[in-house]
Amino acid sequence: MPQHTLPRQICGHCDGFPAVTITTGQTTPDGQRQTITANCPACRGTGHTAAPARAHTRIGA
Repeated sequence: MPQHTLPRQICGHCDGFPAVTITTGQTTPDGQRQTITANCPACRGTGHTAAPARAHTRIGA
């Protein structure tokens, strides 16, 4: 029997785009632009939050 996994919640800080490439403005010796990669610090480059949000919350007794 197949097991279904719940979808993970998308990171609210990066909206699911965890890594970006930024140009430094300098060029390499062969003429290419020099770039650096920056990862989202909140999700550590995964694009998802650590735990899925609960679907229901019980209030009261």
